[in-house]
Amino acid sequence: MIDFNTKEGRLAYRHTSAHIMAQAVKRLWPETRLAIGPAIEDGFYYDFDREKTFDKDDLEAIEKEMKKIIKEALPVERFVLDRQTALEKMRQSDEKYKVELIEDLPEDEELSFYQQGDFVDLCAGPHLENTSEVKAFKLTQVAGAYWRGSEKNKMLQRIYGTSFPDKEQLKAYLDRIEEAKKRDHNKIGRELKYFTTAECVGQGLPIILPKGTKVLQTLIRFVEDEEDRRGYQYTRTPLLAKSDLYKISGHWYHYRDGMFLMGDPAEVIQDQGEINESEIYALRPMTCPFQYQAYLNESRSYRDLPIRYAETSTLFRNESSGEMHGLIRLRQFTISEGHLMCTPEQLNEEFKGALDLAGFMLDAVGLSDDVSYRFSKWDINNKDKYVGSPEEWEAVQNTMRGILDELELDYTEADGEAAFYGPKLDIQIKNVWGKEDTLITIQIDFQQAKQFGMEYTDRDGAKKNPYIIHRTSIGCYERTLALILEKFAGVLPLWMAPEQARILPISDKHVDAAKAIAAKLSRDGIRVTVDTRDEKIGKKIRQAQMDKIIYMLVIGDKEVEENQLSVRSRHEGELGSLSPDELVARLKNEIATRKKVY
Repeated sequence: MIDFNTKEGRLAYRHTSAHIMAQAVKRLWPETRLAIGPAIEDGFYYDFDREKTFDKDDLEAIEKEMKKIIKEALPVERFVLDRQTALEKMRQSDEKYKVELIEDLPEDEELSFYQQGDFVDLCAGPHLENTSEVKAFKLTQVAGAYWRGSEKNKMLQRIYGTSFPDKEQLKAYLDRIEEAKKRDHNKIGRELKYFTTAECVGQGLPIILPKGTKVLQTLIRFVEDEEDRRGYQYTRTPLLAKSDLYKISGHWYHYRDGMFLMGDPAEVIQDQGEINESEIYALRPMTCPFQYQAYLNESRSYRDLPIRYAETSTLFRNESSGEMHGLIRLRQFTISEGHLMCTPEQLNEEFKGALDLAGFMLDAVGLSDDVSYRFSKWDINNKDKYVGSPEEWEAVQNTMRGILDELELDYTEADGEAAFYGPKLDIQIKNVWGKEDTLITIQIDFQQAKQFGMEYTDRDGAKKNPYIIHRTSIGCYERTLALILEKFAGVLPLWMAPEQARILPISDKHVDAAKAIAAKLSRDGIRVTVDTRDEKIGKKIRQAQMDKIIYMLVIGDKEVEENQLSVRSRHEGELGSLSPDELVARLKNEIATRKKVY
């Protein structure tokens, strides 16, 4: 019996669930073609090629048929076919996507199939032994998905589902999903008017509205001030550059598909029979090669190091449409980017300093308890993706591992996730849907200094290349905003909130007094608005609650006469009457301590 509490057990359980779903679809609509159907972290999916779009009624019909298949208690049996027989079988079944998969596999690849009743699927496994072992499941949604993730291919229909050994676990999961829907920044952010999108602008290019902009502005100022205190020097560098720059860095060869090019490399200028790409420009996907030019602006001595450059950078990356969601993954974004040039003797302390800064920022925004750490290494079996020798990679990776172990950091290791120029520490975080993304990275670069001719004169008079640490202190600001909105369900900590207080006049005759107090609070650094609508006070309070306002300040005859405000806190309830000065003192203390309320 497979243990669901193990990763392998959950994989087999949900993989079998995906096959049961595919079998149900084929029974109901035999003309439907199958693509792929893997298990994922919290469930499973299967991609289908069907002319008619799956609707709610279709999902109910599929679930009903799945229950029949489970009740039939069909044995799940594995068998192997030779390449030619497998291709013939899939062609006879008109499963063109399976044919393509087989044709792309190595000639000596073992081709395994799994069968349950009349359903057969090309699959590596693993699976349960019998369909009856699936006890509780639910189909959750239908989405579009390009075949093999490429926009050049046909759009398929992806049905998601989940399954568990009992109904109680399934219910707990579905309850969690409902909470995720409520907290999804893509919903909250639009409802609270933090950002919007426009089809005519393009996917992955959000319009950040005033409220969202105020939060980003607050975060950027906070980060820049803290980096100033830690010895960083700020630069301002261009948003684009000639291909020449990216060729030196290696991005032209290792990352060009992820860049937005201005000019077509295929239509290059011919100069005496040679290809000249010097007039091809690209929007920057990163800041590092630009900041290297600042380093190269003058000669350097070991006495000048470490040099810490920082920049609030706007970057551009040609992300695929299927990867983009809300503010999590964008084609244009803002990042707290920085590069530290240091000697080998300084590498340890500078790396620790970058990690300490990241930890400080995570704690400040309330995300420190939600992250995990991944040591991302190169893939020795795929050397073409990287620059440098195996010996260099092993040496630098051992250095980074030593630093992480010295800090007693709890991390996992991941092969093939390194940057092409060096290993990195990825600080990972999951959104409310369980999708994991990288929030902050700290990378050790042992190649780019050599490529750019970056040197310093050492104590012995010799010219040497510095180590470079690539780092972000808070990562992508838009992604951070998304995660904060989800973490706090739209009720941001006071120091970040775009609207920290709202004054609610009981009637029109109290509006002038409210505006006067608002002006004073603003002069004292409090972000405050006045609800001047001709509405009853109850309605104004309800609106403020819906808008996630933390401090609601009611003013009527009594308050005007006594120069006070009736204060209501979203977190603490009624606080009684406070003078404007008393209120300012309270709010300033809460802002200064960056108080977090969960």
